[in-house]
Amino acid sequence: MRTTIETHEAPRPAGPYSQAIRAGDFLYVSGQVPRAADGSYAPADVASETRLTLRNLAAVARAAGADLSQAVKITAYLADGEDFAQFNRAYAEFFTESPPARTTVVAGLRQVKVELDAVLYLGPS
Repeated sequence: MRTTIETHEAPRPAGPYSQAIRAGDFLYVSGQVPRAADGSYAPADVASETRLTLRNLAAVARAAGADLSQAVKITAYLADGEDFAQFNRAYAEFFTESPPARTTVVAGLRQVKVELDAVLYLGPS
C-alpha cells in the first residue's frame, strides 16, 4: 500500500513530488529545507537552518502519525563542508538517544545551507 502524506505545517513541494510517501511500514520524507511553512526563507546560520529543517521533517512525520524518534536513516546535504561542526551540534539536539543512521553530503544547494531527507520505520500498518 502506498499513501501520500501532506501537511500545511511544512513548506509545500517546490516541484512534482510529495512531502512524503508511506509505503508499507516505512515513511519516506522528501528533502526538507529551512523554509517557513508558507515557503518563505530567511537566511540564517547553519545551526538555525538545521533546527528549522528538522522541525519541518518532524511536521511531515506528524502528518503521518509518527515522530523523528522513528527515523532509521537521514541524509543531510550541506552547502559548505566548513559548516559540518555547527550543523552536527544542532542536529544532535534532536537525536539524544539512539540516533538514526546518517550520511552527510556536501552539495550545491540553492540559497539554503542545509537540506535533510529521512526514512522512518512506522511498524506494521
